[in-house]
Amino acid sequence: MNTPKDLSSYIRVLKLASTPSWDEFSKVSTIAGLGILLVGLLGFSIFAIMSFVPGGP
Repeated sequence: MNTPKDLSSYIRVLKLASTPSWDEFSKVSTIAGLGILLVGLLGFSIFAIMSFVPGGP
């Protein structure tokens, strides 16, 4: 592990990074929230279907 080279790479990335605008942040958080909701609904629907199938949990 080449620590000085790694640290300079990390510092370069942090200098290029910027704080997102409110519009960008809200779009990203909305899309992430919808993805979480979709995965949760998919899991719940699989659970509900398996509850009605004989031999389910």
